[in-house]
This record gives sequence, C-alpha cells and structure tokens, in this order.
Amino acid sequence: MRTVHPMAWWGWAIGLAISASLTTNPALLGLLAAVIAIVVAAHHTNTVWGRSFKLYVWLGVLVIVMRVIFHLLIGLKYGDITLFWLPTVALPAWAAGIQIGGTVYLEGLLNAVLLGLRLAVLILAVGAANALANPKRLLRAFPRALHEIGTAVVVAISVAPQLAESVQRVMRARQLRGDAARGLKVLPKVAIPVLQDTLDRSLMLASAMESRGYGGHHGVARPRWVAVLTLGGLLLTAWGLFGLLNPEQATWWTGSGVLVAGVLASVIGLVGGGKSVRVSTYRPDRWGPIDALIVGCAVVTAVAMMWTRASDPASLTQPLQPLGWPEVGLPVLLGILVAAVPAAIPPAPKAKAP
Repeated sequence: MRTVHPMAWWGWAIGLAISASLTTNPALLGLLAAVIAIVVAAHHTNTVWGRSFKLYVWLGVLVIVMRVIFHLLIGLKYGDITLFWLPTVALPAWAAGIQIGGTVYLEGLLNAVLLGLRLAVLILAVGAANALANPKRLLRAFPRALHEIGTAVVVAISVAPQLAESVQRVMRARQLRGDAARGLKVLPKVAIPVLQDTLDRSLMLASAMESRGYGGHHGVARPRWVAVLTLGGLLLTAWGLFGLLNPEQATWWTGSGVLVAGVLASVIGLVGGGKSVRVSTYRPDRWGPIDALIVGCAVVTAVAMMWTRASDPASLTQPLQPLGWPEVGLPVLLGILVAAVPAAIPPAPKAKAP
C-alpha cells in the first residue's frame, strides 16, 4: 500500500485540534487524546520523526503540571470545596488583584487541570502530525508560491524530531562507555553533545538542500496583485474563522461568508504566485481516496463538535459550580469515534531507521 499524503495527516491533526479547542469536558478531551495515540501507534514509522511523539506526550504532561503550579501560586482561587491553604505574600498596591498563595479550592484547581489538558491535547495533535507526516514529502506538497516558506517550515518542524534523536544518540553513547547516570546531574554532560549533534545535522540538511537547488530562486517577478490578494485572503480567512468560532458575536456574513471569500482570494493568489516560480518535483505525491477519507474523518469530528456547541453547549464543559459529572452527547461521541477510523487503514511498510 502506498504511503498517506503528508497533507492528509496535517489536515486530520488540525481537525482534531479545532475540536479540542472547543471543549473543556475531560471525557471528550480524554477520548481525543486516546484517538490520537491509537492512530499514531497504528501508522508511525521507525524514523526520526516517527519516534518523536513521546517528546510531545511529555511536553503535554509538563504543560498540565505548569498550569497547576501557576494556579497554586498566582491563579484566581474560587470554589466551595476547600482543599488546603498556602501561605500568602503581601504585594504592593499597584499589584491589586493578584494573590500569591491563599486557600486552594477544588473547583479552581480542577479548572486549571482542564485548561492544561486542553492545551496538552492540542500539543498531541501537532505531535501526531509531525510523527505521521514525512517532512521531506511535506515540502514537495507545498504550493510553488510558498516554496521558500515551505522550506523554512519543514526545517522548523524537523527540529523537535532531530533533537529527540540527538538525545537518544548521546544517551546511547554514554551507556556504551559505561556511564549510566541519570537525572539532572548529567544535564551539563549531555547538553553540549546534543547541541553539537543537532547543529551538525542541521548543517548537513542545509548543504543537502542547497545542492538540490532549494536555496535558489529562478523565475519571473511576481505581480503586486498576487501579494495583495494573498495577504488580503489570509486576513479575511482569519476574520472568518473568528466569526465561525464565535457565533454569538458575528453574523453569517461576517463568519462563513468572509471565510469563503478569504479562502477563494488566497487560492487565487497562490495560483498566480506559483506561475512565477520554476520548481520541479520528482514523483509528486498524489491525493487519493484514502487521503480524503482521513481528512474527512477529522472534518466530521470538528463539525459534530461545532454543532454540539450550538445546540447543547453545556455538554462541552465541566460543571464546576455546582460541581458535577460531565455529560457526553451522542453526536459528539460518534464524531470523535469517526476520527479513529484512520487507525483501521492498513499501514504503509515500515521504513528502516536512518
């Protein structure tokens, strides 16, 4: 079976990220995290980027822990169920409204955990896209008008996988030398070799890309209307997304209408700008039915979440005052389960580790 188009995985991850941003229901966030983990486990490869998902998992855990710490130190304390009390620090008058320490309530602490969990699921979605999509193939899928930007983006998203690979290489080398020490005390011994290895790999990647012509630009000058239309389309798209995600503050014309106009303007600008770029692609990836199915599953999840937000918004939040059990509606539950369908697709042949 052929490999999945890299844009399909990014579209799937973006759909799940949009869904996670619309809820603080711990049951729904837990289901989204489980779906992401299942799909990654089914389709990740034994490559540098395929092994980077654990790094994003630990980053999500760190985000939750930091969110809780910030709440305990300077967060807004509210609720009815008292957990414990922290010493308070007197602040000057100009810092009125900020409280360090104080009484910690269950409701406020739970809200901090849920906000951190939502951000952690967003991080997991991005990590899943990085783990499933080959960054080198992703560069080939970028529009020709965004060739230079695409090169920078691909190099940027390759930093985390390369950093994780460098850490593994350095730790493996230390173990072979008989140094099995762990913890913070080995950080000074590991940091410099990791940075040096990452820098060397980055220089090798830059040299390889330059030898293949990625650093040069050969083409005709781009018309000014292309830049104006593309930038205007992106601004309209952002405006439309804001109106779509905030229906109580926008009408149809300032939401979906502006979004459609922005997407059309951006597409026209990208097509016009691509005509001035002469870049050849070796064996370009084809968009097939499997790719459309993967993106469609994420679209179904996002639509189900938006529909539930419009019809039953209470089911997307955790009841805090008074504290209660979260509710899970059938439409949004089925929508999240649809997002797990890509896990049933036969995976591509496992690639050997570089």
